[in-house]
Order: sequence, then C-alpha cells, then structure tokens
Amino acid sequence: MTKELIINSTVNETRVAILENGSVSEIYIERHNKKGVAGNIYKGKVVKVLPGMQSAFIDIGLDKAAFLHVADLIAENINEDLLVQNFDDEHSDKDDNEELNGKQHSPIEDIIQEGQEIVVQVAKEPIGQKGARLTTHLTIPGRYLVLMPYHNHIGVSRKIEDEEERERLKEILAEIKPENIGLIARTVSEGSSKKDLESDLDYLLRIWNKLSEKMDKSHAPELIYKDLELLYRTLRDLVTNDISRIVIDNKSDFLKLKTFKREYFPNLDIEIKLYENSIPIFDYYNIEIEINRMFDRVVWLKSGGYIVIDQAEALTVIDVNTGKFVGKRNFEETVLKTNLEAAKEIAYQLRLRNIGGIIIVDFIDMEKDEHIEKVLQTLNQEFKKDRGKVTVVNISPLGLFEITRKRVKESITKALSENCPYCEGRGFIKSKVTICYDILREIRRIAPYYEKKKVFVEAHSDVVDYMLNNEKESLDEIELMYNITIEVKANSNFHTEYYEVIPLEKF
Repeated sequence: MTKELIINSTVNETRVAILENGSVSEIYIERHNKKGVAGNIYKGKVVKVLPGMQSAFIDIGLDKAAFLHVADLIAENINEDLLVQNFDDEHSDKDDNEELNGKQHSPIEDIIQEGQEIVVQVAKEPIGQKGARLTTHLTIPGRYLVLMPYHNHIGVSRKIEDEEERERLKEILAEIKPENIGLIARTVSEGSSKKDLESDLDYLLRIWNKLSEKMDKSHAPELIYKDLELLYRTLRDLVTNDISRIVIDNKSDFLKLKTFKREYFPNLDIEIKLYENSIPIFDYYNIEIEINRMFDRVVWLKSGGYIVIDQAEALTVIDVNTGKFVGKRNFEETVLKTNLEAAKEIAYQLRLRNIGGIIIVDFIDMEKDEHIEKVLQTLNQEFKKDRGKVTVVNISPLGLFEITRKRVKESITKALSENCPYCEGRGFIKSKVTICYDILREIRRIAPYYEKKKVFVEAHSDVVDYMLNNEKESLDEIELMYNITIEVKANSNFHTEYYEVIPLEKF
C-alpha cells in the first residue's frame, strides 16, 4: 500500500492529508489563530474542589476552567505522598499499562485544596460546552518514545504484536532508561535501532530539563510547555514506515520541515518534496472534494446502500440502509453484503472525520449469528488501521453495535462548522404548513378583542404563498366570524419561522 503525506500550508492554516493508494484516509487541520491545546503543560491554580464528583476545576488561562478528575491525579506533581496510578496516554498508542491502572486513590479533597498551584497537562481539548480535560500524568512524546517523568515504568505499544520485537524493545529501554523515569516505545519504534532510541531519548530529556526549570519559576496560570505545531507533528507522529514521501506546497515551511528533520530526526528516511504546480495542492490530489463531502449526513455505498451519520455532543448514531441495492440472491445475503460494505465505510468515516466518544451503529437486522460475527470481524479488522483506540464494546439485544473511539479533540466537521443560525443547531425548522397554522391560531387568539379592526400579518414569502393558496377559506372564515379584516404581506427577508401578527386600531 502506497502512502503519502500531503501538506497545504498558508498564513492562516496548515492542513495535512494522508493518502492511501490515492484516496484520503486521514485529515488534520490547524488554524493558526485557534491552535489546539492538547498535549500542552500548564501550571494551573485550583479554583474549586468538588468532593461529590471527586473532581476539581483548574484555571490554566483558557476561557473556561479545565476539569481534573481524581483518577488523573498523581501525587508527585503536587508534593504529596499519595500516589494515584491510572494512566491512559494517547501518545503511547494506547500501551497496555496494567501496572498503572485500577489502583485505589484517596479522596480528592485530601490531595488538593482550592488556591493551590498544580502542574497539569491537557489530555482532551475543550469540546462543545465542556472545558479541557486535564491530567497530572505528564507525558512528552518523541518520534520513537514517550517520556513519563513520574512513572518508573517500561512499556511497548500494543500495536506492535510480534513478541520477539516487543521483548527486544523492552530490553533496550531497560538499558537506556534513566532512573525514576518511565519510557514507552511507540508503534513506529518497531525495528528501530538502539541508537535511534537513544537519540530520541536525548531529545526528550532536553525538553524535560527545560520544562522542569520553568516549572519552578512559573506562576499559575501559565503555559510551561507547548506541544509542536501540526507542521512538525507531521514528522514526529504521522510518518510511519509505510509513508513513502511528504509533499508540501509552501517553500518556507518546506525548508523548516527539512531543517527540523535534520536537527531532531536525522536518521528518518523520508523524502520531503516541494510542490510547485499552479493547481492548488489539495485540488490536484482530489482532497478538497473529500473535505467537502465530510459535511454530508448521508454517505452512499458502492452497492447502492447508504449510511446516515448523526453527531451529537457525546454520541454519534449511524444507521445502515439497503437503499437502491436489491441484491441478486436471497434477502439475507443482500443484508449481509450491505452490512459488510457499511462496516468498512463506517470504520473509514470514523477515522476520516475523527469522530470519537460513543458510537451506536444500527446495521440492517441479521437473523444468523454467523452473519453478525462476520460484520464484527470486519469492523475489528478495519479498526486496526485506525491511529486511535477503537473498541466494539457490546452488541445489544436489539442488535445495535456499541463502539467507543478515543476522543482527544472535536471531530473535523465540528471543528470546521458552527451551529446554523437559521435552525440554531436543531438540524430542522418548522414546515411552512406548521407556521401557517401557528399564524391562524394567533389571529384567532387576538381577534375577539379587535372587532371591526384590521389585523396585519407579515411572514416569509413561502409561508404567505401557502396561506393564500391553501388556507384562503380559513382566512375568510376568521374575517366573517370575528368581523375583522386580515391583510397579509410577504417578506422574503424574514426567517421562515418568524412572523408578525399586529392588530391595527385605525386603517
């Protein structure tokens, strides 16, 4: 499989797309006036401790106070003797840290107090109405390793499945690991030499030493470590062994990327090419059209079936339908083929759109257990391609597939959009028929008080057209019954749901 990294960089934003055999598989976007905060380390101040929720709100200098749960607290950061062992590091590619999970922790009110300063790292970006999620389990990611200053622990990414390779990496980490510092080998470290790992460790220790010095001198709220910009994270996080080259359209950033590679990742074997065609780079590689398609609620399958994706703040629901596909054999085979195709597309869309949290998938009902198992196997196989952790948690008695996907930031579509000012984020508006009947009810409500007077109605032109063409008899009936005159005026500038019913004393 041929993979390429395509980078579109301007003064406003940086956009990175991963192409697999010419098709877009992942997209990352960073606006320069609104950079993410995930991975940043701050010295924050505890503004409120909530014993009932075993949580605290921390001021780190953002618009909203950030959220810290007791399970994400570790004592070393706050000069306490109590240790909380619960670690879930996104940079480690979800290493299986059994040693660090499931331990009992003390009540949060015994660990931190209001007004106290504390060093924290952003684990999740602010999403929707929620503030950032924090942890005191600090992690600093490099190209091959993740440094864990407060854990004397060695780990290897679970995505490295070869047991011999896992043991080889563990032996190297045991040899090079400094005292009282933990290390995790990232997925890309598979096959890497001891020299590569030592070089990466040296880079991480330099960062940690500078960070430690700044910790002591800073005062909350203050940023003390900022994660790399997307341009540089591309080299650190996105270049895997199967990426053949990087193509970038900005000469200045092209030179910066080459310099960064030479200084920090000299052994990284990847071609970085400057794109010089007059056609915009994302148009040339057909990426722009894929970005626009991400806003589509309905995604059609090649067979003629389709899936419908509905995103809420913490839940995404996906419905599978046969659509135009009628199959060639029996109904069960048609359903299975549609569901298998949908399973692949769903895994792809979750990755492409970066949809996280809880995902509920309503596949077309399957009678045979072996068909359900085939769909489950297909999902799990496709999820292995995902950079994030995706798990099919359960298949409910109603046949709903319950899936979770690690969410660190908002989905691409949420990040690139805002609530519609027309429907205010509901996703729908009242029909013109409903508005027409609302107006008629309003006229009937006030008519008894304005006998022999005029009632002036102004509404959107579509509503007025419907009223005059379909409800003229209703208007005549009201005029006759209440002895009033009704004047209707269309205003195409009105919101479809907005109208005015105004009684006039004189006319």
